[in-house]
Amino acid sequence: MDLATILGIVVGIAFVIGGIMIDGSVLTFYNLPSIVIVIGGTIAGTLVAYPLNKVKDSLVIVKKAFTTKSLNPTEVIDNIIEIANIARREGLLALEEAAENINDEFLQKGVMLIVDGTDPELVRNILETELSFIEERHGEGRSIFDTLGSLAPAFGMVGTLIGLINMLKTLEDPSTVGPKMSVALITTFYGAVLANLIFIPIAAKLKIRSREEILIKELMVEGLLSIQAGENPRIIEVKLKSFLPPKQRKTSEDDQREGVEA
Repeated sequence: MDLATILGIVVGIAFVIGGIMIDGSVLTFYNLPSIVIVIGGTIAGTLVAYPLNKVKDSLVIVKKAFTTKSLNPTEVIDNIIEIANIARREGLLALEEAAENINDEFLQKGVMLIVDGTDPELVRNILETELSFIEERHGEGRSIFDTLGSLAPAFGMVGTLIGLINMLKTLEDPSTVGPKMSVALITTFYGAVLANLIFIPIAAKLKIRSREEILIKELMVEGLLSIQAGENPRIIEVKLKSFLPPKQRKTSEDDQREGVEA
């Protein structure tokens, strides 16, 4: 569970409500027609922009913004080094048995390609093609939330225009101008909050999650090709750690030292 996402949304809502309550009442910001216009219009606009199956898929993708279930790159490197050691000791064919214990489908597929004696260039092409399609799927899911983030304020403005038009129809009674004007602006408020507290931040979080997953899979491709080339496991380890940021690389090395000392 990614507490940052949940905490950010909860704290954001709390601050908005708190700000309202300092100088007013939350009930004055409740308006059902405005909610219908903003949420209904935003969903409808998204359905116009994307096929229904893509919108359904985005509901699955959004889970990634609320979870931290992702592979640890240092653990992936350790797995690849273990595979490299097996290949060095027992040969590439011995990896077929080792592949059964690999949990990641992408890494397992790469190992089986090596076991089958696939040409290294073809292995790279297959894995990089799969990688590019994974990245494209992630991009589609993220773009739906970008669209939601752009449509919510737009439909907030539509609601405000509807409110202003209704207000102008009854302009002969000046006492109603103020209340109707405030109601008209509520839709803009709803649209801005939804876009800036929910949709745009989720799109940004999905972009980070996608980049993390792609980085790990790029690391897997490089590791698999190094194993197939018969490189020394220690050289492979140094090469793969170059994918990691210096801080994470240092932590990994510290863990290994502690393991040796223990």
